[in-house]
Amino acid sequence: MPDRGEPVTADNNGSVADNGESVTPAVDSEMTPARQPDKEQDLVPSVPSPPRPSLVRRLLRNRTVRATAAGVLAGGLLGAGAVAWRTDTLPLLGPAPCWDSLSDSTVSSLFGDRRTEVEEQVLQTDPHGQGLSYGQCRITSYKDDRARRQLTVRVHKLDGLYGSDGRQWPEEFLAAGMVALGEGLPGMASSSRAWLALPQSCTGRPDQFEGPVVVDVGMGPAGLDVSSEYEREDRAALAHAAVDAANGVIRELGCTGVYRSQDLPKDVVAWRETQPDAFCGIKGLALPAAYRESLSRTRVSGDGGAARVCEAAGSYPRAEVRMTTVVDPALTAVFSQDLLKGGSSFKGTNGYGSFNVSRAVYRARCQTGDVIFMLEQKDRFGEQDFTFVHDLLPAYVEAESSRIGCGQEKVTLPRG
Repeated sequence: MPDRGEPVTADNNGSVADNGESVTPAVDSEMTPARQPDKEQDLVPSVPSPPRPSLVRRLLRNRTVRATAAGVLAGGLLGAGAVAWRTDTLPLLGPAPCWDSLSDSTVSSLFGDRRTEVEEQVLQTDPHGQGLSYGQCRITSYKDDRARRQLTVRVHKLDGLYGSDGRQWPEEFLAAGMVALGEGLPGMASSSRAWLALPQSCTGRPDQFEGPVVVDVGMGPAGLDVSSEYEREDRAALAHAAVDAANGVIRELGCTGVYRSQDLPKDVVAWRETQPDAFCGIKGLALPAAYRESLSRTRVSGDGGAARVCEAAGSYPRAEVRMTTVVDPALTAVFSQDLLKGGSSFKGTNGYGSFNVSRAVYRARCQTGDVIFMLEQKDRFGEQDFTFVHDLLPAYVEAESSRIGCGQEKVTLPRG
């Protein structure tokens, strides 16, 4: 069982509650180049205005006032006998970490009572990065002078054509160990990663090959297997961090509205024995006999999220195969590069895709919007070469499209 204090290295549109106030951007267009939502086409959910920060906290956002107030308040607190805080810090009065967003309870659940240092960027789009990155915040906890844990919070627009979002982001943030954050929260969480999409009414509608603006948080290596107790605790802490940070970003961008944290499922995603006649829990999807020994174990992400992810492996729980069904239309653009440049093209009943020996991506138009079916063979296993994608993709698309109510989607892959 790992020590929760061991040092780790950080990697680096849904509905919201309603009280009649809409989420509207209120920032300079040069700072936020995202297009404004089309009032005739975008049905923007109404949201309540977040609680107004206290006078002390609003004052302390200003660094000059913060320094002055620190001296005055410190004298007052010491004079009153309140000395239960460290020198040079005002944990009860200073702005919260990461754009005044992370609550004391969230920080405590992540770092305990250890000393923390915060590095925070001003939120603004990067003029040299296609306007995709808004900024990030990093919190590191220390025991004595040794760094123990580190949390990285990023705010960025998911990109389907530039950078690595089409590969690296799904690898970390659309994984089988994740569960949905809850109804009305377009995001997912695991014990090492969590993400939440911001409302388009605040950030603008994405362009053709762009996904939503997301707040994602990471702590330690992605997909690190830990005991159920720690996984449950860390998953809940990261989920709260993602919601807190998203609310802070919404406020920082000049918009109104808050997301409400919800309880996550009690169960954690576990590896189980493979069902060959219903591979990855998909009725009608049979795993060919040639792969059954090598893929004897599977795990499937929690229900109700933006994506359903299944990973399969042998005796060692390193995923050899991953099958991802993205049912949130806002995320499908993230896979544009693979669709357009991923290999040989193929068509299906209501969509198109591309494939190579290790990866296939297919986009279908369903009643609820676009859906992505992605199949990956991550390594050679058993006596088989890289044949899994070609052998299983047609059956996977047909069975999975039927399971999610997308009709009888059929695809035919070219020979070769």
